Amino acid sequence: MAGIAAPIQRMVDATNAGDSTAFVACFTDDAFLSDWGREFHGHAGVARWDQTDNIGKRAHFEATGQRAQGDDLVVTLVVTGGGFNGTSDILFTLRDDLISRLVISPD
Repeated sequence: MAGIAAPIQRMVDATNAGDSTAFVACFTDDAFLSDWGREFHGHAGVARWDQTDNIGKRAHFEATGQRAQGDDLVVTLVVTGGGFNGTSDILFTLRDDLISRLVISPD
């Protein structure tokens, strides 16, 4: 999708390429990732989530929309693969051209 923020687009591209190293590199060293209340911290936590819920499940992302929410961005992703399949709004906080926070919630 045109117009998606560059750090988020890099994360989408890394996921779709199955490149876990590139995926983790999209995040700050002190990143926070929350997936329906399950919390992951730093590169090690992001890498764990990637293996259990993302590239490890052969996830594929298609971004269909992006909107601002205060200082954050909400990106609508259509997710397919061997884990979660469906459409989800994901909240991103960016810092220094990287993702510092990613929150997936049921709301």
